[in-house]
Amino acid sequence: MPKYEQLKEAIEASETLTTDEKTQSVKHIEEWVTEDRAFGLIYDELVEVNIAFKEIFRELGLV
Repeated sequence: MPKYEQLKEAIEASETLTTDEKTQSVKHIEEWVTEDRAFGLIYDELVEVNIAFKEIFRELGLV
């Protein structure tokens, strides 16, 4: 499974993120995939949305 799919699933399953944060985060991921951006950039953008993303990325083994 691609990294972005893992991340989207983790976002949807998160009990820490608000609905708005989930929506905004998925939008960032979709833009990242469309623009073929570096993975580190999406990490930085999502951590700006909510610091909880550090733990999500860690749990998925992506950082």
